[in-house]
Amino acid sequence: MLTIGFVVFDDFQVMGMAALSAFEMANLVLDRQAYHVHVLSEQGGPVRNSLGFAVDTQPFDDAVFDTTMTIGSLRVKPSSSGLLAYLRDAAGTSRRIAGICTGAYVLAEAGLLDGRRATTHWSHARTLQRLYPKVRVEEDRIFSVDGNVWTSAGMTAGLDLAMALVEDDFGVEVAKAVARKLVVYLRRPGGQSQFSALLDLEPRSDRVRRALVHAKENLRNDLSVEELAEAANLSPRQFSRLFRQETGQTPAKAVEHLRLEAARVMMEEGRHSMDVIARETGFADRERMRRAFLRAYGQPPQVIRRSVESDRITSPGSAAFQSGSAESSVNT
Repeated sequence: MLTIGFVVFDDFQVMGMAALSAFEMANLVLDRQAYHVHVLSEQGGPVRNSLGFAVDTQPFDDAVFDTTMTIGSLRVKPSSSGLLAYLRDAAGTSRRIAGICTGAYVLAEAGLLDGRRATTHWSHARTLQRLYPKVRVEEDRIFSVDGNVWTSAGMTAGLDLAMALVEDDFGVEVAKAVARKLVVYLRRPGGQSQFSALLDLEPRSDRVRRALVHAKENLRNDLSVEELAEAANLSPRQFSRLFRQETGQTPAKAVEHLRLEAARVMMEEGRHSMDVIARETGFADRERMRRAFLRAYGQPPQVIRRSVESDRITSPGSAAFQSGSAESSVNT
């Protein structure tokens, strides 16, 4: 059985507790108590959250947890010395330590993110970087893993991180089953942007929204203005005018953004060649995809893929990481 120490403090953001549902569903999927969650606080007893109601907690003690997680608050404030000391100790005894949303601030305050990559809610990322310059803040990731330290973006991203922890422990099939139980897509890859292309476009009318959903579900198609206009039940001229009015972009530029987003997700999954990714996302060939990546990100897809592969190697669940750890143990 794997134990989770979930650390809270006064006025913690209530949404962060949703992450615990991933461990609950994993127990159901595995038909045993694979995880045992302990909710902890410095003094123990009832702790009020951001909505004003309290949850019961156990006080800090000498118990050692497989994974120690801490949570954030809507208004970031200095942490108590007792909380910081506890997390420093946990970093040395737990297999993994994680910060959800602005929980990254708490880990940074404890010195646990110095020299490491980390992420947090997009609206707090630059402040985190300014206050803690030793942290390598990745401000547009769903979650980040550096060694045994995991951090996530805000709100629902904590659930993505928790499902990634489940996948790290029990494999992708269990994680998929947990996602189905939670009625969500399989957790978003860590490198996916905190903003989806559809959310950024924010169309007002159902017609434009239908066209965008059609595009996202049919990226291998040519997705000409005529095809999108048909999905919106408009003439091509009417559709182009309405689309630009509502999104501020041309249909072609919006489709390119959708393709780029899908290509990055496939790179994160690491199961496909660049040729397959280009074909499946509608770029047709690697050169066209390369030019689109350079326009959007200033980097070719190969550079982004190498970064993803580096993340996977340094993840504690990866075979390479475990092999390196084993070799290190033998050598010492």
